[in-house]
Amino acid sequence: MSWIDHWEPEKPEFWESTGKRIARKNLALSIFAENLGFSVWVLMSIVVVSLGSVGFDFSVGQQFWLLIVPNLVGAVLRVPYTFAVPRFGGRVWTTISAGLLLIPCTMLAHAVSTPGTPYWFFLLTSAAMGLGGGNFSSSMANISFFYPEGKKGLALGMNAAGGNLGVAITQLVVPVVIAVGTGIHLAYAALIWMPFIVVATICAWLFMNSLTQAKPDGQSYKRALSNKHTWVMSFLYIGTFGSFIGYSFAFPSLIKLSFVDHKGWVSLAFLGALIGSVARPAGGWLADRVGGAKVTLATFIGLGVGTVGVIVSVDTKSFGLFFGSFILLFVLAGVGNGSTYRMIPAIFRTQSDDDKSAKRQAAAVVGIAGAIGAAGGVLVNLVFKFSLEGSKTLTPALTAILVFYTLCLGTTWWFYLRRKVFVTRPSLAYAGV
Repeated sequence: MSWIDHWEPEKPEFWESTGKRIARKNLALSIFAENLGFSVWVLMSIVVVSLGSVGFDFSVGQQFWLLIVPNLVGAVLRVPYTFAVPRFGGRVWTTISAGLLLIPCTMLAHAVSTPGTPYWFFLLTSAAMGLGGGNFSSSMANISFFYPEGKKGLALGMNAAGGNLGVAITQLVVPVVIAVGTGIHLAYAALIWMPFIVVATICAWLFMNSLTQAKPDGQSYKRALSNKHTWVMSFLYIGTFGSFIGYSFAFPSLIKLSFVDHKGWVSLAFLGALIGSVARPAGGWLADRVGGAKVTLATFIGLGVGTVGVIVSVDTKSFGLFFGSFILLFVLAGVGNGSTYRMIPAIFRTQSDDDKSAKRQAAAVVGIAGAIGAAGGVLVNLVFKFSLEGSKTLTPALTAILVFYTLCLGTTWWFYLRRKVFVTRPSLAYAGV
């Protein structure tokens, strides 16, 4: 059955007898497809480091644009991808979105295999890679309907972490694959994913389900767009996911450009995305137990500390402190990703007596926040680009990022942790916000 009309995960008997099995199946297939989306999305972060080795001599600015464009396109696509789930159903849209990943892989294989490929075609290829970035929002919106409120934090955390791991897998596997044999074979960076994409597409079509209750009711999404918490949470998600994806795209290049003597460590850049991805379910789990706002607040404090560490490392030329501080930033961004996403359904559940409407609003916010958060990754790479081109150092960019984390810290406290909030809206505290 592709469409399921009766779905009541909040009822324990339904969940144990039917819901849990179906939800877990859809979660597993969603993770598989989303993981490939992230893998394709960040392909250029590794490819760009090796372009010079195969005859494509692009400037620092041109290289960063190749990192910024897929990030930007992925961010923009997250909004329509979210609304595609209610329109087409989770099964159909996962099938379509997975299959589309063949396009950037084909383009990349052609670009790096053809001598003299113009820069504009590389930019177009980077833009096509943004298709992988859109998968996240549709996947998260879809899975949010399958799980009961008390299990949503961990489920969404696992779904997101499984997707985020695609970044680490790409940055770990691609450097090894392209070095197989003699010389550098960048086409392998694209070809390696294509069989998996075909399998994910077929599995989504054959085995996933769509929920009738995920269909739009004409009002829930409009209410979500007019709710101030939609935009507050989107702002906070810039600080968490924007950091994660922005650093993921930039980390290999930052190592190569800032510490020439340690450029061999580019092969270990995957550790940041790996640890950050693994930390994401922990953020959702902690939010389920102590409250998302408390975890998010602590996350921004830690992100500020980690940023100071990177600033000091750049000034003192300490690669050990640089690498360690960035690992800390990845861990905290991962935890913050989980805690902020856990806050969204909790907030909207307290603001509507209609459980279905609340879930639909939360699903819309998941897409909006995901898009704006991914756009934060664009900003991260832009400030790195301008900082390196202008002052030849990362310090101005890192200082700007530190100021932003301070704003996120204050925003979290103001809207969700002030005493006034608990007095006027005690339900927010009860809901785990």
